[in-house]
Amino acid sequence: MESVRMIAERMLAAWHARGVGLKAMSFAFVGVINAAVDYGVFFLAFGVLKHSTGAVALASALAQACCMNVEKWLIIPANIIAWLVAVSGSYVMNSYTTFARESGRKLNWRAYGTFVVSGIAGVIANTTTVVIAVQFVPVWAAKLIAILVGFVVNFSLSHFVVFHPPART
Repeated sequence: MESVRMIAERMLAAWHARGVGLKAMSFAFVGVINAAVDYGVFFLAFGVLKHSTGAVALASALAQACCMNVEKWLIIPANIIAWLVAVSGSYVMNSYTTFARESGRKLNWRAYGTFVVSGIAGVIANTTTVVIAVQFVPVWAAKLIAILVGFVVNFSLSHFVVFHPPART
């Protein structure tokens, strides 16, 4: 409960400092680059998986056992592969631009690990969104919607959890 209070205090302080808007724009710019990477890797992985007899066989078995068809089962690993590639680029670019002051423009494994772990919430939101949206719109549009949902989750966690300045004592 203490950590929720600390996050709420940071959010309020950031709102008053008005730095959130500029950081959100920078994060969005990095996000546009990452979205292109994510989108491209997603469709590359999706195409490879659709032509992989092993992946199709596994997806067929899952489709028979559960609730989705083969194509929808293949969307999930394609989306996760795309996220894994994009999250690394996102960490590097955001460490050097958006959160340069907080990171000291230095990359380190601990911050990267925290960034990746916090990004898991984003990939869950992204994957859930693409799987649900594909019920209503074409895959290309579902992926774009999912990227937007992931942006909101990822920026919030990056700004308020991963790249926050150390607490002053």
